[in-house]
Amino acid sequence: MSKSQNKEARMYLRVRNLCGLLGMILPWLALFSAGITPHPSPEWWWSISATYYQSPALVGVLVPACIVLISYIGYDTVDNVITSLSGIFGLCIVLFPCKVGWIPDGTPVGFFQVPIEISHIVHSVSAMLFFLLMAFNSTFQFTKSDSEITGRKRIRNIIYRICGIGMLLMEVAFAVIMICGVPRYHVMYIEIILLSLFGLSWLVKGGAFPFLNDIESDEDE
Repeated sequence: MSKSQNKEARMYLRVRNLCGLLGMILPWLALFSAGITPHPSPEWWWSISATYYQSPALVGVLVPACIVLISYIGYDTVDNVITSLSGIFGLCIVLFPCKVGWIPDGTPVGFFQVPIEISHIVHSVSAMLFFLLMAFNSTFQFTKSDSEITGRKRIRNIIYRICGIGMLLMEVAFAVIMICGVPRYHVMYIEIILLSLFGLSWLVKGGAFPFLNDIESDEDE
């Protein structure tokens, strides 16, 4: 591999690791930064999305992650479409905030100042599509390989599929909460797991764990 090719490959790994790291730290930074501000309601911690109204952490972390996804150049058209759409839906999560109990219906919110109940619909649909695409990406795209599948690559594929299937299961759990009236604070737990699975998948893809990497770098997997 030439020096320029090696430099480009390292850049790809950094981009993947950055995306994974941002996903990992988002819930904890959002909770911490919102937790040290005055609380308008006991519901402030019931979801990461609700911290939007108290802390800039959600915007400050999610927007860069979405820009990375939109800018990411994959190995084929499907890869590019998935990551670009994921980035767009992720931005919609920020541009259209969720509904919270301490803000009345009809209140204009978000970048476009639409009524909060309408913003909530766009927010929820965007979040669902974001994680569905990320689950597909982890399960089917990350597991591809242009070369011989090594033992460590098989282990990585298992991790990718666990992360992808786990995200799908968390989406189902979220739907159950919405339909069955389970206490809404469980949404926070689901979001933490979703973002952790997303982050882990990208960190593994970025080669952040040397013991999972092949002896030779995996830029071409």
